[in-house]
Amino acid sequence: MKKIIILAIVILASSCGDSFLEKRPQGQYSPEIILTTAGIEGALVGAYGLLDGIGTSGVTAWHGAVSNWIFGSVVSDDAYKGSDAGDQPEQTFLERYVWLSTNTHIYGKWRTLYDGVARTNDVLKSLPKVTGLDDARKLQIQAEARFLRAHYHFEAKKMWGNISFIDDATWDTENPESVQIPNTEDAWPKIEADFQFAAENLPVNQAQPGRPTKWAALAYLGKCHMYQGFPKGQPNVAHLTAAKAALIQVVNSGKYKLMEHFHDNFAAETRNNAESVFEIQYSVTAADGSGGNQGDELTYMYPNGPGGCCGFYQGSQNLVNAFKTDAKGLPMPKTFNDSDVKNDEGLLSSAPFEPYTGALDSRVDWTVGRRGIPYIDWGVHPGRFWIRDQSYAGPYSSKKQIVSKAESGKTGNPRQTTNNYRLMRYDHVLLWLAECEVELGNLEEARRYVNLIRARAARPDGFVLTDDGKPAANYVVGLYTAPWADVTSAREAVRFETRLEFAMEGHRFFDLVRWGIAIPVLNAYLDKEKNKRTYLSGARFEEKHQYYPIPQQAIVYSTKGGQASLVQNPGY
Repeated sequence: MKKIIILAIVILASSCGDSFLEKRPQGQYSPEIILTTAGIEGALVGAYGLLDGIGTSGVTAWHGAVSNWIFGSVVSDDAYKGSDAGDQPEQTFLERYVWLSTNTHIYGKWRTLYDGVARTNDVLKSLPKVTGLDDARKLQIQAEARFLRAHYHFEAKKMWGNISFIDDATWDTENPESVQIPNTEDAWPKIEADFQFAAENLPVNQAQPGRPTKWAALAYLGKCHMYQGFPKGQPNVAHLTAAKAALIQVVNSGKYKLMEHFHDNFAAETRNNAESVFEIQYSVTAADGSGGNQGDELTYMYPNGPGGCCGFYQGSQNLVNAFKTDAKGLPMPKTFNDSDVKNDEGLLSSAPFEPYTGALDSRVDWTVGRRGIPYIDWGVHPGRFWIRDQSYAGPYSSKKQIVSKAESGKTGNPRQTTNNYRLMRYDHVLLWLAECEVELGNLEEARRYVNLIRARAARPDGFVLTDDGKPAANYVVGLYTAPWADVTSAREAVRFETRLEFAMEGHRFFDLVRWGIAIPVLNAYLDKEKNKRTYLSGARFEEKHQYYPIPQQAIVYSTKGGQASLVQNPGY
């Protein structure tokens, strides 16, 4: 009590006088500080700080998760929300396509991305006034900041389609109306311009991991064109040609290669490897896990498995079925979902269980956890003992974002880890090029790219192995040895390969939308999956769902002179 009284006297004493009213709020930097060499470098680091989706006040970590496990996988045919029916119902609304503009997950993502835009514009607005930096360093800071600004806008563009592009010319920290920019102009040209500037001015190598290079900017530029490559489901040759031109430079750089083992792309022990083009960095210490992968924290096992919580993000039966292979070890894109890979759903927890013996692509068991199959170094997956409610969300666990037991527990929270998110990898580049080559008529070149990916999946030393060194399942992965005869079948093969390679990484929904096939694919998925997951009964994917609704609160805040600057997306 005595300490409280003394503290109150100190506060009252320090509050006396008019100068109290002029003090800058805590947590804000003064404009003068950022105009120093150390200040501008610190502001740039701050702009990087939101790449992990953590740091915007009032936004829950998984709303801004860079892995997009909610917005890119749970809303697709790859995954269920998981956990149980009463946990995080707003995620269930997303999974069932009951999308409201008041959904807190959607607004949280919006705030996180535009907070990132604001931080980059702070850097770019202040940079010309900074003294003590040579021109070369100033140019690199500008290039890094524009890369980051393009990244944040890109993520918003693929979420909402119609977005405001806010640049440093209009950004004014002293004028809240400066960000009230209409979202009626196509943002793609400005996003591309930022990536183009970055590609022309970033170095080919960076001393610190996590900073973008020329090649990362070119890969992202190619990705921009890939997202414009199939308007209304039809190929746009101009964008696909532009994508190829950017992506082939990444290949020809000689800087990247496929890692020998598929799982090297998901293990904390093999971060920032030769396949990584741009990687979101996570870090933890014994005292602090705030720099870890908090956005994926809900996706660990519950109640007895790795992490001890929380049971979200479970692979769908449709996804597991997609990994079935035929007698030649090839995918079965037309028939994969005719029957289910055997699982223990419906069995008592004590009932004996023999895993599926049919042929499977080896990547399945690096993508999901299945009963009877080793789960990294945590032991054999025991099935429902690691599943929160198997009758609700099925028998499979997620896997790619989970760290090994050896890398776990470095803080008080075992779910906050240093397992970086590989946002852009060389396998992305190769499969985007395969897409381009199919549409440009170079089917054999497309087949070559796909076979590079499949050859790695076929390596026995990259299989999930049992304790006695044997394959944990009947892994059969073959190459496409016969020439691809037509564009339709080649396109189908490339897109199916893309699903297998990047499943459960937050890309699937956005791929379906950019290809123009989300409506038929997702409704076919719902028609069958509702018989397994009854909460999906009545759910339908409509035209409007190809983009999320603009958050209602963002529209309210955009009001200027009694008129909202932001226009809601059609159908909401």
